[in-house]
This record gives sequence, structure tokens and C-alpha cells, in this order.
Amino acid sequence: MIVVFGSVNLDLIFRLPRIPAPGETILGPATDQEPGGKGANQALAAARDGARVVMAGAVGQDALADAALALLRQEGVDLTRLARVPASTGCAAIGVDPAGRNAIMVGSGANLHARADQVEDALLGPGTTLLLQMEVPVEENVALIARARARGARIVLNLAPAAPLPAEALRALDLLLVNEPEAEWIGAHLGTAADAAALRGALGIDVVRTLGGDGLETATAAGVLRLPAHPIHPLDTTAAGDCFAGVLAASLDRGLALPHALRRANVAAGLACTRPGSQRSLPTAPETDAAL
Repeated sequence: MIVVFGSVNLDLIFRLPRIPAPGETILGPATDQEPGGKGANQALAAARDGARVVMAGAVGQDALADAALALLRQEGVDLTRLARVPASTGCAAIGVDPAGRNAIMVGSGANLHARADQVEDALLGPGTTLLLQMEVPVEENVALIARARARGARIVLNLAPAAPLPAEALRALDLLLVNEPEAEWIGAHLGTAADAAALRGALGIDVVRTLGGDGLETATAAGVLRLPAHPIHPLDTTAAGDCFAGVLAASLDRGLALPHALRRANVAAGLACTRPGSQRSLPTAPETDAAL
């Protein structure tokens, strides 16, 4: 079972001829609306890859909440640990250029009200993979990491967006997942280089660093493994990192060794880049199987 503690947003997606510079207005032809948020995206990616998923977080009591939860409900994600709070549902504005690159602005709203105690101790045993990101309060992540470590759950943190986390919380993880800017940030924070091996040396835990079109590298006790990117023509990279995290967690949760789990997640994330949108771009398990 996978427990995701994280954000739930409604995304407004703008197709633009280019990403605007500061102070610049760029007109696009239309706006798409769909569910998003790093936590919800990763939960949906894991569910579509065949995992049993529990989603814990918070949405508002407004009209955006049902739209933000629609695909999670459709895919059978357990939402009984999701709180409805008197705040606006999280919302993101995403600008996407013709090369698939994006710029994202997020209004956190209800996500700031997510609390670690929404996840009861019984869910944090050895049969659980806990998947975390950084769009909910840091102190709640820290509290949940400590409880999960004490009870034997596997703990995977996607340090996105990068923000300070106590060293003891980082060292309590089983797996740290970062992209290149996040790796640079935490490397500077720890006083070390940004490659996976250096980060593992500083923290003593397994590290995966994704490298966009250059694939990924991972550092474990067995050494460093590098995988090339799945060959694609990108249309929209929105949610590709979340797809990678969710499918990686799902693969590990069902017993795949890390190299095989990374290969599967790598291919799934590549597929997501070939489709527009955030949650609607996430592939199903049969689609990933066929691409493998």
C-alpha cells in the first residue's frame, strides 16, 4: 500500500508561444482546467500503475475541490484521510511553451492546512510506502517521517519544491528523489556536490537524481547507476516528475528491485511528456508495459 501525504490543486493550464518575462503579458488561445498538485499527481500515477493508494491532504469547501479530486475518485484512490477545511482549494497557473517547457505559479490555500495526524499509526507499518513532497507544511512532513520511521514504513521524499528539512529527517528517509535544481539546492545546503553519489555520502541514504533529457542517476550502497532518458518527442513536461515519483513508489511497493523500478518510472515519465496536461497525461500500467 502507498500512503501519499501531499498537495491537491486545481490546475489552470495556458498554452503560450513562449514563457513570459517579468512584467510581460503573453496571449494564448485558450485555458485548460484539470486536477493537479504534486501529492495528487503522484497518488494518481501510482494508482494508474496498479498500486493501492491512500491520499492524505486538504482541500477547501469551495467549488474547486470536487474538480480537483475528480480523477483521484475515478481511479479508486482512498480519500477518507483527506480533510475539507475553511480555505481555498490549492490552485496552480501553468504556462506551457511549444517546446513543452513550463512555468508554474501556485496558490497553496488548503494545502497549508494538511496535518500529519490525518494519517493514523496503523497505516505506517512495514507494508506501507510513504510518499511525500514539499507543498504541505514542512513541520508536518517532519512529524510524519519520524512516525513512519519508528513503525517501519518505507519513506520516499520528493524534495519538490526544494525547502529546508532537518538533517535528522533527511537521514531517516529510505530514498530521496531530486531533479537537477533541487539537487543543486540541497547540495549547497549540505555543503557538498550535487551529484547523487555526493548527496548519498552526505546523508547515508539512497538518492535518485533525475536529469531531464539526460535520464537519471541513482546512488546506493551498491554504487552508482545511470539510465538514459526514454526516447520521446516532448509535448508537455508538466507532471512528468510526479509521474516518475508515483510509478517509482508503486514499483518499489510491489517488490521490484530499485534498478527495475527506476526503468519503469523512467519510461512512464517519458510517456507523460508526450501528452498535454497534468493528471490526464499520466499513463496506465498497460501503457507503460507496452512501452517497456
